[in-house]
Amino acid sequence: MGKVFLFGSDVDTDQIIASQYLLYPNIGEMAPHAFESLDDTFAERVRPGDYVVAKENFGCGSSREQAPSVLKKLGVKAVLADSFARIFYRNAINIGLPVIICRGLSEHVKAGEEMELDMDAGVVRAGGETYRCTKLPANMKAILDQGGLIASLDKEE
Repeated sequence: MGKVFLFGSDVDTDQIIASQYLLYPNIGEMAPHAFESLDDTFAERVRPGDYVVAKENFGCGSSREQAPSVLKKLGVKAVLADSFARIFYRNAINIGLPVIICRGLSEHVKAGEEMELDMDAGVVRAGGETYRCTKLPANMKAILDQGGLIASLDKEE
Protein backbone atom coordinates (compact mmCIF):
# COMPACT_ATOMS: atom_id res chain seq x y z
CA MET A 1 0.00 0.00 0.00
CA GLY A 2 1.14 3.49 -0.82
CA LYS A 3 -0.26 6.97 -0.73
CA VAL A 4 -1.71 8.71 -3.82
CA PHE A 5 -0.21 11.98 -5.07
CA LEU A 6 -2.69 13.35 -7.59
CA PHE A 7 -1.88 15.58 -10.58
CA GLY A 8 -3.84 16.87 -13.56
CA SER A 9 -3.39 16.76 -17.33
CA ASP A 10 -0.36 17.81 -19.36
CA VAL A 11 2.17 17.65 -16.53
CA ASP A 12 5.38 18.36 -18.40
CA THR A 13 8.92 17.31 -17.61
CA ASP A 14 9.82 20.86 -16.57
CA GLN A 15 7.12 20.65 -13.90
CA ILE A 16 8.45 17.28 -12.75
CA ILE A 17 12.01 18.63 -12.49
CA ALA A 18 12.66 22.22 -13.55
CA SER A 19 15.51 22.91 -15.95
CA GLN A 20 17.58 24.95 -13.48
CA TYR A 21 18.07 21.80 -11.37
CA LEU A 22 19.53 19.87 -14.32
CA LEU A 23 22.79 21.66 -13.52
CA TYR A 24 23.04 19.73 -10.25
CA PRO A 25 25.65 16.96 -10.41
CA ASN A 26 23.37 13.98 -9.68
CA ILE A 27 19.78 12.76 -9.37
CA GLY A 28 20.02 12.70 -5.57
CA GLU A 29 20.54 16.47 -5.50
CA MET A 30 17.78 17.07 -8.06
CA ALA A 31 15.15 14.88 -6.37
CA PRO A 32 14.22 17.27 -3.51
CA HIS A 33 12.97 19.67 -6.18
CA ALA A 34 10.54 17.28 -7.90
CA PHE A 35 7.16 18.87 -8.70
CA GLU A 36 8.33 22.05 -6.97
CA SER A 37 6.18 24.33 -9.16
CA LEU A 38 3.04 22.22 -8.63
CA ASP A 39 3.48 21.05 -5.03
CA ASP A 40 6.48 22.42 -3.18
CA THR A 41 6.04 19.84 -0.40
CA PHE A 42 5.91 16.77 -2.65
CA ALA A 43 9.53 15.70 -2.14
CA GLU A 44 9.20 16.08 1.64
CA ARG A 45 5.96 14.10 1.85
CA VAL A 46 6.43 11.30 -0.67
CA ARG A 47 7.61 7.98 0.78
CA PRO A 48 8.96 4.84 -0.86
CA GLY A 49 6.02 2.87 -2.21
CA ASP A 50 3.79 5.89 -2.90
CA TYR A 51 2.13 6.49 -6.26
CA VAL A 52 1.79 9.39 -8.67
CA VAL A 53 -1.64 9.41 -10.34
CA ALA A 54 -2.40 11.83 -13.17
CA LYS A 55 -4.78 12.58 -15.99
CA GLU A 56 -3.77 12.74 -19.67
CA ASN A 57 -0.41 13.32 -21.34
CA PHE A 58 1.79 12.91 -18.26
CA GLY A 59 5.46 13.68 -18.94
CA CYS A 60 4.99 15.82 -22.04
CA GLY A 61 7.64 18.35 -22.99
CA SER A 62 11.34 17.68 -23.27
CA SER A 63 12.92 14.26 -23.42
CA ARG A 64 14.91 14.60 -20.20
CA GLU A 65 15.52 11.27 -18.50
CA GLN A 66 15.92 13.10 -15.19
CA ALA A 67 12.12 13.48 -14.91
CA PRO A 68 11.36 9.79 -14.27
CA SER A 69 14.72 9.39 -12.52
CA VAL A 70 13.90 11.87 -9.73
CA LEU A 71 10.57 10.10 -9.13
CA LYS A 72 12.30 6.76 -8.87
CA LYS A 73 14.96 8.24 -6.57
CA LEU A 74 12.22 9.50 -4.24
CA GLY A 75 10.78 5.99 -4.06
CA VAL A 76 7.68 6.44 -6.22
CA LYS A 77 6.50 2.89 -6.85
CA ALA A 78 4.70 3.69 -10.11
CA VAL A 79 3.10 6.46 -12.12
CA LEU A 80 -0.46 5.76 -13.23
CA ALA A 81 -2.14 8.04 -15.75
CA ASP A 82 -4.82 8.19 -18.42
CA SER A 83 -2.01 8.55 -20.97
CA PHE A 84 1.70 9.35 -21.18
CA ALA A 85 3.93 11.28 -23.52
CA ARG A 86 5.80 8.57 -25.46
CA ILE A 87 9.30 9.76 -24.59
CA PHE A 88 8.52 9.91 -20.85
CA TYR A 89 7.03 6.41 -21.04
CA ARG A 90 10.15 5.02 -22.74
CA ASN A 91 12.51 6.84 -20.38
CA ALA A 92 10.61 5.54 -17.35
CA ILE A 93 10.82 1.92 -18.53
CA ASN A 94 14.48 2.41 -19.41
CA ILE A 95 15.34 3.50 -15.87
CA GLY A 96 13.03 0.97 -14.19
CA LEU A 97 10.07 3.13 -13.11
CA PRO A 98 6.71 1.44 -13.78
CA VAL A 99 4.31 3.56 -15.84
CA ILE A 100 0.80 2.18 -16.07
CA ILE A 101 -2.10 3.39 -18.18
CA CYS A 102 -5.18 3.38 -15.98
CA ARG A 103 -7.85 5.44 -17.69
CA GLY A 104 -10.17 7.30 -15.34
CA LEU A 105 -8.34 6.37 -12.14
CA SER A 106 -7.59 10.02 -11.39
CA GLU A 107 -11.33 10.71 -11.30
CA HIS A 108 -11.90 8.11 -8.59
CA VAL A 109 -8.96 8.31 -6.18
CA LYS A 110 -8.21 11.10 -3.75
CA ALA A 111 -4.88 12.68 -2.87
CA GLY A 112 -3.49 11.04 0.27
CA GLU A 113 -5.66 7.94 -0.11
CA GLU A 114 -4.01 4.53 0.28
CA MET A 115 -3.73 2.54 -2.94
CA GLU A 116 -2.29 -0.78 -4.05
CA LEU A 117 -1.15 -1.75 -7.55
CA ASP A 118 -1.03 -5.36 -8.70
CA MET A 119 0.90 -5.14 -11.98
CA ASP A 120 0.61 -8.87 -12.66
CA ALA A 121 -3.18 -8.77 -12.47
CA GLY A 122 -3.47 -5.31 -14.04
CA VAL A 123 -5.55 -3.89 -11.19
CA VAL A 124 -5.47 -1.07 -8.66
CA ARG A 125 -7.28 -1.19 -5.34
CA ALA A 126 -8.22 2.07 -3.62
CA GLY A 127 -11.08 3.26 -1.46
CA GLY A 128 -12.63 -0.20 -1.36
CA GLU A 129 -12.86 -0.32 -5.17
CA THR A 130 -10.91 -2.20 -7.83
CA TYR A 131 -9.91 -0.56 -11.13
CA ARG A 132 -8.57 -2.23 -14.26
CA CYS A 133 -5.30 -1.00 -15.72
CA THR A 134 -3.11 -1.94 -18.63
CA LYS A 135 -1.14 -5.11 -17.98
CA LEU A 136 2.44 -4.79 -19.10
CA PRO A 137 3.74 -7.38 -21.54
CA ALA A 138 5.98 -10.01 -19.94
CA ASN A 139 9.15 -8.69 -21.62
CA MET A 140 8.50 -5.14 -20.38
CA LYS A 141 7.74 -6.38 -16.86
CA ALA A 142 10.99 -8.37 -16.93
CA ILE A 143 12.89 -5.18 -17.80
CA LEU A 144 11.27 -3.38 -14.86
CA ASP A 145 11.91 -6.31 -12.51
CA GLN A 146 15.60 -6.12 -13.38
CA GLY A 147 15.81 -2.39 -12.67
CA GLY A 148 15.48 -0.99 -16.18
CA LEU A 149 16.71 -1.55 -19.70
CA ILE A 150 20.46 -1.16 -19.12
CA ALA A 151 20.36 -3.38 -16.03
CA SER A 152 18.34 -5.92 -18.02
CA LEU A 153 20.83 -5.92 -20.90
CA ASP A 154 23.75 -6.20 -18.48
CA LYS A 155 22.19 -9.36 -17.03
CA GLU A 156 21.91 -10.95 -20.49
CA GLU A 157 25.67 -10.92 -21.07
